[in-house]
Parts: sequence; C-alpha cells; structure tokens
Amino acid sequence: MKINKRFILSFVAPLMIFVSAIGLIFRQSSRKIFYLPIGLMGFVIILEKGISRKMDRKNILKKIKSYQKVK
Repeated sequence: MKINKRFILSFVAPLMIFVSAIGLIFRQSSRKIFYLPIGLMGFVIILEKGISRKMDRKNILKKIKSYQKVK
C-alpha cells in the first residue's frame, strides 16, 4: 500500500503543538523556553495553510467570474 506524503505531513503541525505542550507541562522551569518555538511554528503552519487556502479560493472564484463576464 502506497502512503501519501501529504497525508503524513498533515500531522506535523499538530504533532509540533503537542510536543510543545507536553514539554511545557513536564519539563523543569529552566528548560521550558525551548519548547515555545516548536509550538509557535506549529500554530504558524496551521494559520498559513488556512489563509493560503482562503486566498486560493478567492482567486479561483475571481477567475470563474471573469471568465463568465467575457462570454
């Protein structure tokens, strides 16, 4: 069975946030700061995907509408 790379990579951002949360909860106080960048990058990846998907949908809708006006 062939595994899709995009399917596996879709779990990276939630896994980063999960690792960050676990690190912040269970590590000693001096080492907690090292888990913040991992969590922030996970949030940024999720937000960027949502924003880019929304922008792509708007662009596709504009192209469809402009094509209908030409006819």
